Order: sequence, then C-alpha cells, then structure tokens
Amino acid sequence: MRKILQSFTSAITFFYLLFSNNPGLTEIAPTNIIAPEGIAETISQAPPDSTSLVGQVTSVSQLADVQFTDWAFDALQSLIERYGVIAGYPNGTFRGNRAMTRYEFAVSLNAAQERIDELIKTGKEDLVSRDDLATLQRLQQEFASELTTLSERIDVLEAKTAEIEANQFSTTTKLTGQVIMTLNAGRFDGENIISPTGEEITRSDPNPTVAYRALVELNTSFVGTDQLKIVFDTGSDADEDNPAGFLEPSFGSVQDFSVSPPVDNQFILDLLYYTFEPFKNFTVSVGPNIRTISYVDRNSYAYLSFQDFSTQAFINNYILAPLNGPAAGAAIDWKPASGPFSVRALYAASDAANPDDEGFIPGVALFVPLLYPDGGGDQGLFGDTYQGTVELEYAPSKTFALRLQYSTGELFDNRYDVFGVNFELTLSPKFAIFGRYGYGSYNNTAFGDIKPNYWMAGVAFPDLFTQGAVAGIATGQPFIVSEIGNATQTNFEAFYNFPVSNNIQLTPLIQVITNASNQEANGTIVTGTLRTVFSF
Repeated sequence: MRKILQSFTSAITFFYLLFSNNPGLTEIAPTNIIAPEGIAETISQAPPDSTSLVGQVTSVSQLADVQFTDWAFDALQSLIERYGVIAGYPNGTFRGNRAMTRYEFAVSLNAAQERIDELIKTGKEDLVSRDDLATLQRLQQEFASELTTLSERIDVLEAKTAEIEANQFSTTTKLTGQVIMTLNAGRFDGENIISPTGEEITRSDPNPTVAYRALVELNTSFVGTDQLKIVFDTGSDADEDNPAGFLEPSFGSVQDFSVSPPVDNQFILDLLYYTFEPFKNFTVSVGPNIRTISYVDRNSYAYLSFQDFSTQAFINNYILAPLNGPAAGAAIDWKPASGPFSVRALYAASDAANPDDEGFIPGVALFVPLLYPDGGGDQGLFGDTYQGTVELEYAPSKTFALRLQYSTGELFDNRYDVFGVNFELTLSPKFAIFGRYGYGSYNNTAFGDIKPNYWMAGVAFPDLFTQGAVAGIATGQPFIVSEIGNATQTNFEAFYNFPVSNNIQLTPLIQVITNASNQEANGTIVTGTLRTVFSF
C-alpha cells in the first residue's frame, strides 16, 4: 500500500507542476536533491568530455520561461538523453519542442539530478563525465530558488502522505459465494432398514438423487481488524435426499454440507455475527446467528465438508455439539503471547428469539430428536436449549495440534456433559493422521440416562498426484451406547478432492455403513457421491 501511495503521490505532483504556472504551489513529489557542493567535489574526479555543454551565456534566472532555444533547455535535454532520465511526461519523452515554466523545468532537472546521484552513489561515477557534472552544477545554481521551493514542498507532501497512510482504511464489503452440487446413488444388503427404535425406514434401495447447496456471503470490515459476516443459504433437504442420510438419518451418516442448514429449498439467513479484536491475539464474535462448530473442534484434515469428508460424524465430534445449527450467542478465541496455546470458549442458545415454550427447538443435532422426542424447555437466550463449550489447544508447530474440550448445557431442561479430544499430526508433507474421541452423559432421555462414546480416526494424503489435491480415508463409531439398539454403527468414508481450477473442485467419494442405527438387523449400506464445488 505504501508503494501505491508513493506512486500515486509522485504522479499527482508531477502533473500538478507540469500544468501550473503558479510559483506558490504547495505540494510536489518527494525526491533527493543533489547539493551543488556535492557536484563540485565530484567534478575533479570525473573524466573530461570534449562536448561540454557549459558556455558563456546569459543567466536563465532572468527569464520568466525556459525556451527550447535557451542553453539551459539544450543542456538539460542532453543530460536526459545521455543518462536515460525519464523526465516525467506520460510517454517518457522530454518534449524539447516547446517552452516550459521554470517550475516545470525544475521538476525535470530534479529527475536528472536523481539519476546522476544514483550513478555516483553506486560507484559508477566513471560513467558521468566531468563536463556533465559541471553542466548540472551550473543548472543547479541557475535554478536554486526553484529547487529550494521544490524541497520545501516535499516536506508538506510527505506529511500529508503519512496522514493518508494512517487513515487509509475505508469501510468495504466483500461478496463471495459457493455452490455445491452432488450426484448420489446407494444400496443396502438385506430385506429392509430399520431406525434406532425399530421402525422400518425402507424395503428397497433408494433411487439416485441430485442434491445442491448455494450460499452468498457478505463480509464487511469497518476498522480493518473486525468483520461483520452475513450468509444467505439455500439447498435441497439432503438429510433425506442423499442415500446415506435417507437410510441412516440419526447418527451422522448424512452429508454435512446438505443439512447445515438447507431445508427443502428455503432461502434463509444462515449466519449473522460480528467479530472484533479488543486487544492483540484476542477475538470476540457475537451475533444472533452463530454456529458452535465454527469456533471449536477444528481439524486441518476433517472439518470442511465441501473440501474433505462429507459424513457429518467425521466433520465434528458428534456428541460434543448437540447445538450444531444457527444459534444466538458469543465466542472468544485467545492465543496468549502468540504462543503454542489457544483458549476458546462459546455460549449459544438455540431458540433465543422465543421467550416461551413452543415445542421442539430448531438448530439441534440429528440425534437430539431421537433422545428427546417430546421437546420441551423454556427457551430464550438463557433458557433451553443452550450449550457452553471450552477448548484448550496446544499447537507447538504447524505439523501437530492437540485439543481438549468440554461441553455442557441443557436440552429441554435435561443436563448433558461431554468431554472431547481432537488431534492432528502431519508426518510428512504428503501424509498425516488425525482423530477425535468423545465421552458424554445425557440425562432423562427416552432411553434413560445414557453415557455415549464417540470416536473417529483417519489418514490424509495432501497434494496426492497434483498440487492442491487431497485424499482421505476415515472410520469411526458415532454413537456407542448399549441402551439404543443391539449393535454399534460403524462408518467408513474415502474421498479424493481434485482441484479442476482455483475455483472448481471435483470430489468422488464412497461411504460404507455397517450396523446402521445401531441395529444388527440392518445390512451394510454402500453409497457413492460425485461432489462438485464452485467457489467465487
């Protein structure tokens, strides 16, 4: 930005002088002026030149304008041509066929001074002849008053430039967008698929489907260190529109980008919050529409469903964030002394806009309706349902990070507590491992007091086959609990994200689910997806 301002200032200055005859102008471009005595000291060491331009002529200080027939004009033109000086005109020419004011002449003379000064300072004084130095010294003497005025104006303009740089920020809004389109197909073994409660979901393989999501994001900054984020979103209801979500809708097998938060082609306000930095390394986000999983449980290899894994249970610790949809609240992120430790905390209320009980609450994870089918709670900002989470991260380098987490809150007047661990380790530029673990307690569910476990682990292959590509393989069990079903669901996913360009990504992926919905009677589910992401 400083270089841009300097270039801009120099251009304004030159044209200001070039087209003005007023000697009282107050701004001019910054430059370095060679003192006459400095030129005199160099003359004695310079090689002679038989084509001296210095002669016995009438002083040009007596002239109002410098004519192209004057000795000064001819002398300066010779210097400019001999030393490759750009005199400052838009096309780089000297325009020696017209008269110029003494102040216009001073600008060009100053450019010649700078060029010769540069040669002398870089040890190339042998390229400058003694006669040329004498010519330059004579010109400096003849235009001493104009050059002095030029120097004085520099100080004024530099002060104004500093003021502009100090106050250069202006409120700006940046528009970005993303479109995700998927082609899905899948099948299952066995006669039918049943839910965690034993109800039949389907007896036949689902038909192939096409799902989509589109969002527009507005990011506005007012002071340069803050951001107001507004995200509008729409999409198909793909918790049922993709085979994995249709066949196993309860324990995180759905494609995350399809249910966070698109609901059957509705155009909604997805995110609305303001982030600012009250002091260094400490940020605060607050708003009526935040998302808890945007602030905690991040992972470089399993976090962005439009970039890596699609299985919802692989994107975040599935039991750590029962509030994973839009909610009102605040979050902080503190990195003391820019060291290896980071502390994050958040509070979110799922239905803060409602002052009383109005039944089931939106914005909760897909397993919550299974545990609490009747809803309830008193809602509001400090009522039900709410979540509080803290996370301590230790990241001594870019290749390793360990995160310890704790969430607590209430779901419809019923308390829950969850502990979590999240790690990532980059073993080489092209190979990494990662994983998550969670242990929780959910009280007074439809299955009694339960203590679910969760885990996932995987490997990633950055830059596989081409720069910017990434492949990943992961497995996990999203909801390990004996009170629901008679088995434990296990998920597998493999993907390869290929960058077609900087703005287009193409990702084939496969999902495999065994013992879906924690039911041993359910056969293995296999689904395939081709995901295309357009970013702009």
